[in-house]
Amino acid sequence: MAVPAAQSPVKLMALQLLLWHSALWTVQEATPLDPASSLPQSFLLKCLEQVRKIQGDGAALQEKLVSETGCLSQLHSGLFLYQGLLQALEGISPELGPTLDTLQLDIADFATTIWQQMEDLGMAPALQPTQGAMPAFTSAFQRRAGGVLVASHLQRFLELAYRVLRHLAQS
Repeated sequence: MAVPAAQSPVKLMALQLLLWHSALWTVQEATPLDPASSLPQSFLLKCLEQVRKIQGDGAALQEKLVSETGCLSQLHSGLFLYQGLLQALEGISPELGPTLDTLQLDIADFATTIWQQMEDLGMAPALQPTQGAMPAFTSAFQRRAGGVLVASHLQRFLELAYRVLRHLAQS
């Protein structure tokens, strides 16, 4: 099936899930449930046990996906915030300009990687967030002081992000 270029991967994923759900619903509707069945009791008990196990596995998978998606969403939001804060620091000083530019690019790349993963999982919001009002550092002193604060908070944020991602990798 050819997909027009205008359709997003999220819409395609939603359509696929809808089709699967419809197919599964049809199978469920078609399954006869005859109470007078002559199936052996041991077989029925084994089937019930398997259904419970599969339900548990499905619930665990769903919980993990929701948890991971929440973490990815928060991580992306934080990176997006720091992109704006770093942009507000532009012009901090000529000697720090190249380092600031590299940091902005690295943060943008990381945010894009997170967003793409959320899209691949079909969990990205329909629209990317927009940047809210950022501080306007009007003097060299404000840019320097703001730079110290932004760098300090960014470092703590990245340490936390590292721990969360390491935890997700191990689970």
